[in-house]
Amino acid sequence: MEGIKILVVDDESRMRKLIHDYLEASGVQILEAADGQAALDIFFGVKNIDLVILDVMMPKLDGWQVCQEIRKISTVPVIMLTARGEERDELKGFDLGVDEYISKPFSPKILVARVEALIRRSQGRQAGQTLKFGNLVVDREGRKVLVDDQSVDLSYKEYELLNFLLDHRGIALSREKILNQVWDYDYYGDTRTIDTHIKKLRQKLGSCGDCIQTVRNIGYKFEVGQ
Repeated sequence: MEGIKILVVDDESRMRKLIHDYLEASGVQILEAADGQAALDIFFGVKNIDLVILDVMMPKLDGWQVCQEIRKISTVPVIMLTARGEERDELKGFDLGVDEYISKPFSPKILVARVEALIRRSQGRQAGQTLKFGNLVVDREGRKVLVDDQSVDLSYKEYELLNFLLDHRGIALSREKILNQVWDYDYYGDTRTIDTHIKKLRQKLGSCGDCIQTVRNIGYKFEVGQ
């Protein structure tokens, strides 16, 4: 991951050092912030940050507020760290456009694996293809999604989820398969993560949201109406 810039935001210096040491071994450049305001100053002041690791509970501005400000201008992948581990916090994170949600304590090796997966997927999708299904247009070269000729603002994870469904259109996909492929690691947690993302994706796709169909007792599929 040479040349990758990652912003690590946590008010605990011990936690920042732990993350810094593990990620630096992968060849990435680490930027650090101890509070929410400092995080925004760095994010808006430094060009081409590739990923943000963001704690929830911080002074000045908390992680939710920082994520909201970042999402106003950027779809950069965001991993949210929290000590709470409550379902409502996880749902709130996804609603704000968080791509990964990890509860403390966590394995540093798992964190590194998820960082590498997000970086690979954010940089690895090859451009040059435009897909059109009725009023839905996905411009993979420009990473743009249009519904009824209007631009749709998707988070990084929502965009990857939509493309995975499109690549397997007409095929019933289990929640586990979607998690393992879109999140790009073996997932042993709650598959409600998928339901949350599907709900938000349907809402954002508006009139085209019905193309994402629920397959009872299995998961979801993308099906264009006849």
